[in-house]
Amino acid sequence: MVLSKPASWFLVAFGVWSWFIWPNFLRNIWADPRSFEDGPQPFLLVHLVLVVVSLVLGTAIAVLGVRGLRGARSTRRG
Repeated sequence: MVLSKPASWFLVAFGVWSWFIWPNFLRNIWADPRSFEDGPQPFLLVHLVLVVVSLVLGTAIAVLGVRGLRGARSTRRG
């Protein structure tokens, strides 16, 4: 399967966006008083899992975009 350049750039942008948004979200959750009362609370743990999964998926999506851009470049060359 070959990705178009616009689709590849969209995937890369989505991955970069994920790395800007989710760490900030985690900082806000960490500062929330509901996160810690005698240790980490389920509120924090659920959001931590959400952030980790989102960062892993965002990274995987960005890698697909980069591979699509490299594939488009190599296809163009020959």
